[in-house]
Amino acid sequence: MSRLHPIISVTGSSGAGTTTVRHTFEQIFRREAVNAVYVDGDAFHRYDRMEMRAKMKEAEAAGNRHYSHFGPEANLFAELEESFRSYAETGTGRMRHYVHNDQEAACYGAPPGTFTEWEEIPEGTDLLFYEGLHGAVVTGEVDVAQHADLKIGVVPVINLEWIQKLHRDREKRGYTTEAVTDTILRRMPDYIHYITPQFTSTDVNFQRVPLVDTSNPFIARWIPTPDESAVVIRFREPKGIDFPYLLSMLDRSFMSRPNSIVVPGGKLDLAMQLILTPMILRLVERRRAALEAR
Repeated sequence: MSRLHPIISVTGSSGAGTTTVRHTFEQIFRREAVNAVYVDGDAFHRYDRMEMRAKMKEAEAAGNRHYSHFGPEANLFAELEESFRSYAETGTGRMRHYVHNDQEAACYGAPPGTFTEWEEIPEGTDLLFYEGLHGAVVTGEVDVAQHADLKIGVVPVINLEWIQKLHRDREKRGYTTEAVTDTILRRMPDYIHYITPQFTSTDVNFQRVPLVDTSNPFIARWIPTPDESAVVIRFREPKGIDFPYLLSMLDRSFMSRPNSIVVPGGKLDLAMQLILTPMILRLVERRRAALEAR
């Protein structure tokens, strides 16, 4: 953690909705004139798309049907921690981009499914913003979580997460339901060991809960809409959170526990704006005070 070079980490599984949360952060950064550098968690996968397919086939041939993007073998956890540590200490570090699609290929000049070259994070940014799978991962060898100043978890209930992943992968990536189901099954051990433990150390968790029947996510024809959902927002340390203000601003919200507030799904963006803006501004003001004191 760093006063001079703060890090915000948004962590969630594939299909959890972290990209939507990133858009909210981008709005806040623009409005508050915060100069953030964006680090994509997918850039710290160990293999590009074709290499990963080959590795999964090798693993399956060797009897390992659970080799996945969620686990340490397929990721550069040490490099991610080093990037966080370096930024916290110096305001720079190594980063690259993973090219997801043709639109990004045109932007980065590299084919879809590959990485750009490693580059140095530019100096002079106000903070680092990470969005991906492992922004708070801790193993016996690495501790990424210790370097982040603000950790956000995006954690829909599991059936909703699967519905979102199924619809995204079928519509945007052309996968069959069977292929997506196989991916979910293959990732499950790593999901349990490397994804879910992160949400214990996150400062704020946003968990969307559907209010319609999602008993069988593999046949769901639609993703539940925001108005068909509620969002449970849990604070690891509720001290300093102005719950009466949040309740007054978020219609039909209520406290479910001393550290949790439940809001209508359609109010998620507003809730994030109200909750996260002061947290971000505190990090930026702390940085400016530290700079002035040097």
